[in-house]
Amino acid sequence: MANLSCLWTLGLLAYFYSFVDYTLAGSKKMGCYDVITAYQEIGYSTKDCPTEAISGEHLKICPQGFTCCTADMENELTRASRTQFEERIYESSRYLRDNLKTRYRRFDDFFKELLDKAEDDLHEMFVRTYGLLYQQNSYVFTGLFDDLRSYYTGEENMDLMEALNEFFTALFQKMFQLLNSQYTFDETYMSCVSEYVDELQPFKDVPRKLSIQVKRAFVAARTFVQGLAIGADVAERVAQVLPTTECGQALMKMSYCPHCKGLPALKPCYNFCLNVMKGCLASQAELDYEWNNYIDKMLMLAEQLEGPFNIETVVDPIDVKISDAIMNFQEDGPTVSEKVFSGCGHPQYGKRSADELDFDPKKLNPRGNQPRPTTAAGTSLDRLVRDIKNKIKIAKDFWSNLPYTVCNDENVASGLENEDNCWNGENKERYKEEIVGDGLNNQRDNPEVDVDPTKPDMIVREQTGRLKMMAKNLEIAYRGESVNTINVVYDFSGSGLEGSGSGGHDRGKSDTKAIPNPTVTDVVYRPGPSNDNAAASQIYMQTTLYLMCVVLSIYHLLA
Repeated sequence: MANLSCLWTLGLLAYFYSFVDYTLAGSKKMGCYDVITAYQEIGYSTKDCPTEAISGEHLKICPQGFTCCTADMENELTRASRTQFEERIYESSRYLRDNLKTRYRRFDDFFKELLDKAEDDLHEMFVRTYGLLYQQNSYVFTGLFDDLRSYYTGEENMDLMEALNEFFTALFQKMFQLLNSQYTFDETYMSCVSEYVDELQPFKDVPRKLSIQVKRAFVAARTFVQGLAIGADVAERVAQVLPTTECGQALMKMSYCPHCKGLPALKPCYNFCLNVMKGCLASQAELDYEWNNYIDKMLMLAEQLEGPFNIETVVDPIDVKISDAIMNFQEDGPTVSEKVFSGCGHPQYGKRSADELDFDPKKLNPRGNQPRPTTAAGTSLDRLVRDIKNKIKIAKDFWSNLPYTVCNDENVASGLENEDNCWNGENKERYKEEIVGDGLNNQRDNPEVDVDPTKPDMIVREQTGRLKMMAKNLEIAYRGESVNTINVVYDFSGSGLEGSGSGGHDRGKSDTKAIPNPTVTDVVYRPGPSNDNAAASQIYMQTTLYLMCVVLSIYHLLA
């Protein structure tokens, strides 16, 4: 009886083992079919892809067990997940970067065209008033506008107040010679004349007022446009920070381990995605404090540009203000000349030219009000600044919100409404881990990405310092004080950066296999029928087999 029971038990066990093996074999084939298709559509060769699920002891990142991935496939998919992450982060920040670059170009175009128009207006006005006399000495005025442009573009060692003082000194010398054209003056005598500018104040208070207005407005405009350029450049560089090795492993686990499990259409759980992104973007989140401070200072300076430091109200009528200074000198010319003669000596008479005899100071008539210029920016300064303010306000908290921006994409992660039907890193079920906070220190408890809080990304750290310096300069400019320029050359005329404004790695080159940009129809996230039947059948048959063995063993003992 015992032998019969034993034989009966062994036969039954053999039957169940063969049944399970047959069922699993069918499941293996069904579980890997869609994976092969997905792997091919990503761009890889399916030559060595298994047609049936294989043992997964070789896997280093994905859950071991029955798998549709070879070791080479896991390595290839790990590289793919890194490349797609880099591209996704770069694309996620494109709107921010393009906004800053566009506003930089508009403000820069506006300012340069405003200066060009002011110089043209002065030239036309003075040609009409002074004729050949102005044309012979026009280099004095041209030099002023050259200095203003040099200061705006950030030329080193350019002292704006000194440049303005030199202009009015040169103007005083020329006007003194013009009003006393019956005399001849050598270089030594004219040097003596220039020493009386501060004492005699031949132009009255026009130089002082104009210099203060020009300085404040130019400092504000130059610092503001530099702020736009720095912001765009920082965003460009930080958007190209490469993921760490630990981040790359987490990305693989999140994005492509479902493939190895035979579930290529299954998306990662939303909270799982958040923890991975918070770990991968921990250094970027550290930028947020200085980034927000930089934006606040930009908004403060924008208020000044709309008010007392409005560059348009200073530059546009600069020809009238200079002509007012000349008329002040003409009114007090005889008195000023006598004081100069008293201090420098009486000059010798000389021959007066025909052009000088034709000069009539009464011809100088300040122009009336004219419409504000329409520039390449297509608007006046107040509307331009208002537009910039509205655009940069929404950029606050950008870096700490970036994980949510990525995971909110339906092509990246499953929505919260599907939290029981998503990939949690191991299986198709709810993700139960807590969501960690932002920044490096909060990643100590991140269950998905191993982050060392003591080792921030050096590129992000460098850009944090640049933002801190820029915010300091913006605050100084807000107070109307002189600011040292940040010696960086920007070229936002094209799609990229050039000169010392460029940075980061070449996005057109990579040491990994090129992966197409993920799209709505990408096979990685393409909706389709679920292929979790293989895993379910495997678990069901293993459980049934175990229970049957227990029952038969008890029966055998009782017999």
